[in-house]
Amino acid sequence: MNKGKPIISAIITHLFIIILGIGMLYPIVWLIMASFKEANQIFSNPALLPEKWIIQNYIDGWKGIHVVGFGTFFINSFFISTTCTIINAAACSLTAYAFARLNFAGKKFWFALMLVTMMLPGHVTTLPRYVIFRMFGWIDTFYPFIIPSFFGGEAFFIFLMVQFIRSLPKDMDESAIIDGCNKFGVYFKIILPLSVPALITTLLFKFLWTWDDFFSQMIFLNTPRLYTVPLGLRLFLDSTGISSWGSMFAMSVLSLIPCFILFFSLQKYFVQGISTTGIKG
Repeated sequence: MNKGKPIISAIITHLFIIILGIGMLYPIVWLIMASFKEANQIFSNPALLPEKWIIQNYIDGWKGIHVVGFGTFFINSFFISTTCTIINAAACSLTAYAFARLNFAGKKFWFALMLVTMMLPGHVTTLPRYVIFRMFGWIDTFYPFIIPSFFGGEAFFIFLMVQFIRSLPKDMDESAIIDGCNKFGVYFKIILPLSVPALITTLLFKFLWTWDDFFSQMIFLNTPRLYTVPLGLRLFLDSTGISSWGSMFAMSVLSLIPCFILFFSLQKYFVQGISTTGIKG
């Protein structure tokens, strides 16, 4: 047997992964380098490194649009993302517990109906949601993002947590009930502590999706002081052709920092949550 073939195959595989990784990281590296370039050098200078390093882009970008500073956009994004993430995780975990452990009338029907909603594109429900929220007087407020989270409306996260809870042995539930726990006691003392990996995965995905959301926030928010980071970045682009690319790139770099910190700090639980939520009947 030729022992050299596995080594050569491993080298080729690792080289391919390295090249692919560099290709995926290059846009981010270019963005960071461009944020330190002068405005007239960003697109005219093909070199990756700036000829002259400047931080003026960050200073100008943080000032925002001279009416609202960019710090306000960060505060709004943090408030919406954090609030929606926590409420959504709580609501989805309760709903998933009901589907995975409790028996009630129409359980299979409602679970199938929930799965069907996963197939609906978000744009299909945009107009009905806008009409409903306008009737409630919620347009140009944070309510359209926060209030629906109370009802566990994210079918993907419910499905993910249902699969995780189904993988937990039911013997612990029965033992807890014998010891005097009710259904809520089983949820808080048994299911919730064991579901930390799935909860972390839910928290991470929801935070990133809400933080990066541009379409919904553009529809429901009209006042600049309520804008979030994605809408704040859009203000640097002018339809007349006068755009502050340097400031936009600088603030784009800052907007990536919370996502990177959150992902790498929770990576262990994220991988565990994904690997343990396989489909189980």
